Amino acid sequence: MENFWNAKRLLVIGQVWPEPTSSAAGSRMIQLIAWFLKQGVQVQFACAAGKSEFSFDLPALGVKEEPIALNDSALDDQLAAWKPDVVLFDRFMIEEQYGWRVAQVCPNALRLLDTEDLHFLRHARHESFKRGIPFDEMPLFTERAKREIASIYRCDASLIISEYEMQLLQQRFKIDADLLYYLPFMEADTTVEAKNEWPSFEQRRDFVFIGNFIHEPNWNAVQVLKTRIWPLLRKRLPQAQLHIYGAYASAKVSQLHQPKEGFIVGGRAAEVGPVLTAARVLLAPIQFGAGIKGKFVDAMKSGTPSVTTSIGAEGMTGDLPWNGFIADSDADFIDQAVLLYQDRALWQEAQWRGSAILSERYADERAATHFLEWLTNRMVNLQKYREFNFVGQLLLHHTMQSTKYMGLWIEQKNKG
Repeated sequence: MENFWNAKRLLVIGQVWPEPTSSAAGSRMIQLIAWFLKQGVQVQFACAAGKSEFSFDLPALGVKEEPIALNDSALDDQLAAWKPDVVLFDRFMIEEQYGWRVAQVCPNALRLLDTEDLHFLRHARHESFKRGIPFDEMPLFTERAKREIASIYRCDASLIISEYEMQLLQQRFKIDADLLYYLPFMEADTTVEAKNEWPSFEQRRDFVFIGNFIHEPNWNAVQVLKTRIWPLLRKRLPQAQLHIYGAYASAKVSQLHQPKEGFIVGGRAAEVGPVLTAARVLLAPIQFGAGIKGKFVDAMKSGTPSVTTSIGAEGMTGDLPWNGFIADSDADFIDQAVLLYQDRALWQEAQWRGSAILSERYADERAATHFLEWLTNRMVNLQKYREFNFVGQLLLHHTMQSTKYMGLWIEQKNKG
């Protein structure tokens, strides 16, 4: 199988240039790229967005960067020149924008969608939270859901990061399992040597939260911590502090910085590891969202137990116990945080549970082997799988008639 993939060409089309130090989505993309490179695949990354100072150095990995433009037929010529064997769209909106061009110019290329998380699910939960109604009473068959599901059908397969989302797509939306592949984060096992270097219970202090503030569930979680959780928690642990880290902290985030209250807003963390290994407990009262949360994987890799909600832990552990506590009421959340912070034996057990979750659920070698077998079979039998996906053929046909001409119209309008 490795010989099969050697010198094959992968084109990744991204909404933004990956920033693994800013978000779990960026880390996920770098993991995928590194995996393809390991198989001998030549990788190109195309993006219409501008770069930031935190954009990953892709050429250092041997990846060729390809700037592209929106609604520009020049991409047709670029695609014809690149001749990709596989095209990976990093969000459904990117497939909407470029998928029809890829299908038209590179009809034999395998089209993959990396959903990151299900956007329609995250938005439905956010709306449920804002309206104060149970999530199960929220309609899921929204316009955004129709767009995202259509994108899944148009692609040859979609990578799904959460088992909960796999079940939702198959059971609620009746999507054939052949169109979906469960691929969580792929993490190397934490070595015994690395674990021995973790600071002990006594060497650690304080609580921590970390997350990209552009991501609304993170900003909301910090607000919950500031207004509902921390004032009561600090009364019970008056010497403790809560350190808030995250990329793209706006002025409204910085204004929460109150050292006298033990609420410390630290902004972007240069490195995640040292921040997490210094803390005794990660707090993340996530109220809505989707996918799986990179902050918890990072915490487990750092030997840091956590307290979160059912939404926060969703899809991450299977039948394994959480590396800390799951609490959905403020009172329970505070009680469990105090208990985990003060009980050394309980804290060490939670730390061990985190290592078990990483080993059983996110071991990169196991996931990589299965992914290689699945992807090779998909490539070899591409036309057969496409014949079975007649709904996808219908959607692609109509998309190429509608989105295509809309894109061409915008291009001509931009030319003046």
